[in-house]
Amino acid sequence: MNRQSPARLVVSIGDPAGIGPELIARLWTLRHSEAMPVFACVGSASLLQAAAARDGIDLPVARIADMAEAGGAFGDALPVIDLGDVPYRPGKPDAQGARLGLESLTRAVALAVSGEADGLVTAPIAKAELAKVGFAHPGQTEFVAEACGVGPDDAVMMLAGPSLRVVPVTVHVALARVPQLLTADLIHRRTAIAARALTRDFGIAAPRIAIAGLNPHAGEDGRMGDEDRAIIAPAAERLRADGFDVRGPLPADTMFHAAARAKYDLAVCMYHDQALIPLKALDFDQGVNVTLGLPIIRTSPDHGTAFDIAGAGQAHVGPMLAALRMAGECAQRRRGDAK
Repeated sequence: MNRQSPARLVVSIGDPAGIGPELIARLWTLRHSEAMPVFACVGSASLLQAAAARDGIDLPVARIADMAEAGGAFGDALPVIDLGDVPYRPGKPDAQGARLGLESLTRAVALAVSGEADGLVTAPIAKAELAKVGFAHPGQTEFVAEACGVGPDDAVMMLAGPSLRVVPVTVHVALARVPQLLTADLIHRRTAIAARALTRDFGIAAPRIAIAGLNPHAGEDGRMGDEDRAIIAPAAERLRADGFDVRGPLPADTMFHAAARAKYDLAVCMYHDQALIPLKALDFDQGVNVTLGLPIIRTSPDHGTAFDIAGAGQAHVGPMLAALRMAGECAQRRRGDAK
């Protein structure tokens, strides 16, 4: 019988003008009806209450000094590490809100890195707004990786839902640059990191991995581009030699129907849309962004700040709930492995 205490997660508030605050408040109200770990938010207690009130929720908060207090407070109030009063202005991002979002992210990451929190869930931020207050990273993933002492090639983005898990080898780059950036070493490195994480954090003893080709029909032996046979195929061969269960390069257009998905646990794709289009088509409301290769657990809902609907009561809590649950499950597995 597993007698482990539940995981305690820390949640960053994201951009407070976006949908993060209302989703965090709504998450806490579901604590009795939905299975979820204990969590605390780093942010503004008064802002969270204002966001909840606009959503028709009377939100009790418990201002806590550290994560050790979260478990005792969670049943009766949302535990908040309070960073001070900030006005709630849904849909109107500004520098004050961006500074709160950045301080929240910084404090939340530190709590996870120190081990005070068992995992981290990041609400969505607006990179353009954060840049105005000194945020120099491409996104939260790179910020978290640097705080963990992990290099950019070793922090691997995986998008996961009930139907599909995908890893894009290249992420936020122009499509024209993808062939220049792809190397056998990069494909090998990111696939190996992802495979080990599937075993450690998702409990898959021998992950089956499908690697997509870059070109139509995986290049047709060079007739539609040489990258598949010159770069991707050697990477797949090296991975098989290392003991990983890998197939590919495979034609991407036949990888994502139901019968094909039943044959693998992870699809490794060569560029952003090749991975995210099938994931969002299949699991749009339950997609979770997971950063693999870190010493901490970090997840995020697979959506943005949605300034256009912030404060309107239209935001769907499903992706945030899925991110919280996934972080809790991964954290429990790591804690079990440590015993």
